[in-house]
Amino acid sequence: MDLDPFFEERLRVHRRYLFDQALGSVRSRLSALWPFAKGPAPVMGMGGGGAGAASTAAHKPKGDGAAAPGTTTAPVGPRARARARHRKAALAWDRRELHNVGMAGPRIRTTEHVVEVPGHPAVRVRVYHPDPEPAPPHGVPGVLSLFGGAFRIGGIGYPTTDAAHRRRALDAGAAVAAVDYALAPEYPYPVAIEQAYAALEWLFASAGELGIDSRRIGVAGTSAGANLAAAVTLVNRDRARLPLRLQVLEVPVVDLTGRHLDLRATRALGIPRFIALRELRSVARTYLPDPAVARHAYASPLLAASHEGLPPAVILTAEYDPLRGDGDAYGAALRRAGVDASVVRYQGVTHDTPIFGGTLPAARRWHDDVVSALRRLHA
Repeated sequence: MDLDPFFEERLRVHRRYLFDQALGSVRSRLSALWPFAKGPAPVMGMGGGGAGAASTAAHKPKGDGAAAPGTTTAPVGPRARARARHRKAALAWDRRELHNVGMAGPRIRTTEHVVEVPGHPAVRVRVYHPDPEPAPPHGVPGVLSLFGGAFRIGGIGYPTTDAAHRRRALDAGAAVAAVDYALAPEYPYPVAIEQAYAALEWLFASAGELGIDSRRIGVAGTSAGANLAAAVTLVNRDRARLPLRLQVLEVPVVDLTGRHLDLRATRALGIPRFIALRELRSVARTYLPDPAVARHAYASPLLAASHEGLPPAVILTAEYDPLRGDGDAYGAALRRAGVDASVVRYQGVTHDTPIFGGTLPAARRWHDDVVSALRRLHA
């Protein structure tokens, strides 16, 4: 199916961004090699958006880049300062997107919590309460939610992320516990996974006081956040076996070796293979302390030796997104292991489709389908 006309100008801007990034990297390398340089080589910023950013129709890094509770936020060194600038610009970009093409979230009750994580920084969790009338006697369903942003940009304070959590909590009648996990490269793998799992344990332990039914809890995530959500289901199966009822994975990246990327999607957008691969590989390099770690099951959930015993899955992918291959392969792996899993591909749209609810019909349908999946927790 042809790309939706909504993305035409965004695609032009995104292609230009990727080419500029690639050219800037080449210039930086040449400057470093030039023997007559007058000063230190320029340092490049961390670059683009989510793990599937090479397929998005505009450069869209996600998150507000907030540090984990109790950690310093002062950038040190040129690379850290470049990341800080990039995250600040990303937050401003997201604010404009919500205003121009997004859909604001409703006013609902939220509560803030800090969860201790053994051996790692504590993590902030914001719970969005739907407050239904009348409230169910045992509480409402709960969903642990993990934002996207290539592991290196993101945060629960991002306007589009906050709006989505509000809308989903209200429409699904479920409490959404959004995890503000620490970002890479400052906090590489497996810090975010351990924080997310600690938040899951906390959610079960605190369900009663939060008004949540501990028998009806699921996990959800988008892009890099979907990687973390899938990893959390594996960690939970291998450790406590808390009774997770559902996993909702949107445009997931579940194989950081890159073997399941479907670059036909980026080729259809006029993005050369080498530029797409450069962008996508940079995500894994930022997140993983060593490239070999990409083969670990918790880094790449698709590569787990077994997927038996995982919760039912609803996976959403986009036609013009190289991560569609990851989503397809993960759904197939889950089904082979006897897990109830469905994969839905949205035609004519890109990786960041859900944020365009104010303008794009497919984005509104995406929201409705996520809500329908979350409402399965009421059964």
